[in-house]
Amino acid sequence: MNDHHVIVGIFLLAGTVLSLAWRYVRRPRRLLSFQGWLGVGIILAAETLLFLKAGWLISVYFTPIVWTGYILLADALVSSLKGDLRLRSPGEFLALAFWSIPLWLIFEAYNLRLVNWAYMGRPLSPALKDFGCAWAFATIWPAIYETADLLAALGLFQSRSQPRTAFGPGIRRMIALGGLVLVAIPILLPVRLGSYLFGAVWVGFVLFLDPVNYAWHGESLLRDFEAGDNSRLFCFLAAGWICGILWEFWNYWAGARWLYIFPMAQHWEIFEMPAPGFTGFPPFAVECFVMFETLKTVKRQWTAARTQPKLIQTEA
Repeated sequence: MNDHHVIVGIFLLAGTVLSLAWRYVRRPRRLLSFQGWLGVGIILAAETLLFLKAGWLISVYFTPIVWTGYILLADALVSSLKGDLRLRSPGEFLALAFWSIPLWLIFEAYNLRLVNWAYMGRPLSPALKDFGCAWAFATIWPAIYETADLLAALGLFQSRSQPRTAFGPGIRRMIALGGLVLVAIPILLPVRLGSYLFGAVWVGFVLFLDPVNYAWHGESLLRDFEAGDNSRLFCFLAAGWICGILWEFWNYWAGARWLYIFPMAQHWEIFEMPAPGFTGFPPFAVECFVMFETLKTVKRQWTAARTQPKLIQTEA
């Protein structure tokens, strides 16, 4: 990779971080907690040890280590602004981290056929490799949610408009059908064509699942839109951009990392990612929200279905 591709990426990262830092210092806030400084310490220590080539453990597990530090830091920044901590509710946070693994494996399954990325430098030991993958995958959803929380706490994207006309059942079914087509067509087409359409997967689950959340009274972007409030959508879109830059920045230096092999713009890279690929991070973050909220909605429906017969028997 040419050096100027790395320089462009560093400038994008620096501009993003500095703009957030400027917004942060202008907001009323409390002092950063020990948790936040611990997160900073983990990130700086990992980067320093990696630079000094201080052992293979740091190199191989660099990605999950720095993302653990980032999650601690982002959570503490939110707390300093509004007093809320996701880590203060360990059950909810652990659910987010736990489900992050199988949810990401859905996209790994797509990649088995579409072959858009590959991994290198992972441990030869299956146990060590699986441990590193599980740790890294478990940070994806928490990082997206914490970043969206931080953007909301910074007061970004808070404008509201007048309530809009409700989405009828027919429109919701059409949206869901369109999403189903998008998630299905890349794997139904021949591989040489489907490999160009991974972007449809980043959007398809949003369109497919959000109408389900709406119909089952879960958290829904469609309902937000009806209420004239798109702040959550924009926070997650921006969270995808921020996390995407950080993913690629930290991945570039890691010993165990991923490489992109999808058949587009391989000569226009920023870090390891072909430049057009960065457009996939914002919708992916929205997809993270919709998929996790679907799990919560299904769980709530299942719990209600189990408890309803008991309530009927009690009343009888």
